[in-house]
Amino acid sequence: MDFNQIIDRRGTHSSRWDTLESKFGIPMDKGLSMWTADSDYKTAPCVLAAVKKALDHGIFGYYAKPESYKNAIQWWMRTRHNWEVDTDRIVTTQGLGHAIATCIDIFSEPGDHVLIFSPVYLEFRFKIEKANRIVTESPLKRVGDAYYIDFDDAEARMTGKEKLLIWCSPQNPSGRIWTTEELRSVAEFAARHDLIIVSDEIHHDIVYGDNEFVPMDIAAPEHRDRLIIGTSASKTFNIAGMRTGNLIIPDKDLYERVAGRLYQLDYKANILGYHMTEAAYSPEGAEWADAQIVHLEGNRAEFDAGINAIPGVHSLPLASTFLAWVDFSGTGMPFEEFDKRIRERAMIAPSVGPDFGAGGETFMRFNLAAPRARITEAIDRLQSAFSDLQ
Repeated sequence: MDFNQIIDRRGTHSSRWDTLESKFGIPMDKGLSMWTADSDYKTAPCVLAAVKKALDHGIFGYYAKPESYKNAIQWWMRTRHNWEVDTDRIVTTQGLGHAIATCIDIFSEPGDHVLIFSPVYLEFRFKIEKANRIVTESPLKRVGDAYYIDFDDAEARMTGKEKLLIWCSPQNPSGRIWTTEELRSVAEFAARHDLIIVSDEIHHDIVYGDNEFVPMDIAAPEHRDRLIIGTSASKTFNIAGMRTGNLIIPDKDLYERVAGRLYQLDYKANILGYHMTEAAYSPEGAEWADAQIVHLEGNRAEFDAGINAIPGVHSLPLASTFLAWVDFSGTGMPFEEFDKRIRERAMIAPSVGPDFGAGGETFMRFNLAAPRARITEAIDRLQSAFSDLQ
């Protein structure tokens, strides 16, 4: 379990590294990529072994979906999250981005509205707008280092045209873990407005300390008739390129609408994605995931200490995810100034805060899923870029 091996991903068609110049104007040979939410270390040995077994077999013809795949998901959710999942309510998708886009397509029409609470994962907005739907955006309230839902604000912004609520749990970009009471309140709000809830829970395995993640299905079982939960092994095990995700849909009618639509489109996931997810969701995978959290906790502690030493810069403490949410408002600089320093002086490419919607204007999001040496290098670069504030 070597999380500190430096692996050069440049020239491998990595979206995280090979777009440094075109997207950020940073030379690829000098830049440090900290934006896309994948990891810069190898996946678990048990996952690699599953790929090797498939390669050694050497035949990649048509296949029947393995029941063992669904059983592995069921085992993982039970043992890691105390969540009993019905294997007959699992729909496999081409990753969670595809899953969210599919739900938008099925449960709304062009011109309908979709509710989000911002700042939130930027792809929610992109997928809503690409589908010719309209975003209804309710900003979260920041109190100290945490975000809270302002239901009064959300009520005031509702137009009556909303069909879905795309929910993020744990919250990306802040790493906030919602309480059971908060999740239940979200479900009750959705019920009042007759919204389908698409709950993106992809980061649920990366949880620190005594924090406890609660699946929406456990928090609000009385609202299963409007609940769709998105999960994937991709973030935990760094296999996003396999494009394999799952929608867990407790309600039979909702399940049949989604499964039926994908059947119409003749969609099936790829066999290597099945093999890798099944291998990940195993006792060996659980051991590796636990070791990764220990590594990430070390990265988080070092990054926060180094960043918070820069006057006016504050990294919000993470309860979950490997994505640091860093506030530059204390520097007094406009976004353009601190963005320029990060890109041109530090030559680091984070995810830019304004892309996450209202509340992200003074922030940057930095990916910490990397060897420790990369985190140390990022701190050195950022401290140098803002050295005049010392």
